[in-house]
Order: sequence, then structure tokens, then C-alpha cells
Amino acid sequence: MSLRVAVAAPFKQNGTRSLRENEFVVALSLDRDWFSPDQATRLITVATEQGLLEREGAELTLCFDPATVTVPEDFAPDTDLLRERSAFERVLDALVAEGVEKHEAVGAINALQGDLEITIEAAAVVYARREGLDVSELVPIARATLTEGR
Repeated sequence: MSLRVAVAAPFKQNGTRSLRENEFVVALSLDRDWFSPDQATRLITVATEQGLLEREGAELTLCFDPATVTVPEDFAPDTDLLRERSAFERVLDALVAEGVEKHEAVGAINALQGDLEITIEAAAVVYARREGLDVSELVPIARATLTEGR
């Protein structure tokens, strides 16, 4: 969830759903002092991979309504946001964002993994779909984990 908050903050600050890349970087690095310019640029890549941002040239468009996100006064994003996240982590974040308790989701995914004898990524996708979550962008990643090592 903090990834959504960090990504939404510059858009909320500017009252728009579209920003130039340099405006986004300045908002996160100079205005808020959350990241270095290089880290803010990396955040763009991560957010684009996660489907939170769309990039067209130097223009960034937010893929969700910024009004759905609250940026707490004392919020400071963790630099862990900048690392590549597994399909399991991405599904878990989506489930939590939809109101599923994290420990319940992890327990159910682990049980499903054991029952079906599949990878954690595949189990996470199956569980999310059973919960009515659209995680279709993660299906190819989960499918690939099923065939690795064969």
C-alpha cells in the first residue's frame, strides 16, 4: 500500500492525474525529500511495472484515482519499494488493498500451495482469482514458475 501512497503523492500535490517525469522526480526528491532523484526515477520503473503508472514519452499518467489514497502527514516511504517484487508479494499487496487481512491471505495461500503442490506465486494467483481479484497481468509470471526447472 505504501507504494500507492508514494506514487500518488506527487499527483495529489499537483491536483492532476498526469505529470511530466521531471515534475514527478522533483516532487519526490526535492519537495518531499523522500528519495534521491535516481531513486525517484527507479520508483517510476517499479510503479510502471506494477501497473500504477503509464509512461508515454516523458509524460506519466496515474492509473488509479489519487483521491482513493491518503498521504499521512508523517508518511515516509521505505526504500524497499524500489526493489523488484515477486508475483506473490504483488498479489498479497493487492489482496490487502482490497481489505483481506494479510495473515489470513498468507495462510490461505500457503494451504493452497500445499494442497495443489504448486509454487507460492501460482497459489497466490489462484487464491486472488478465487477472491474475485483481477490479477491477470501476473498469470504469465505464475505460469512460468510452474515450468521452471523442468
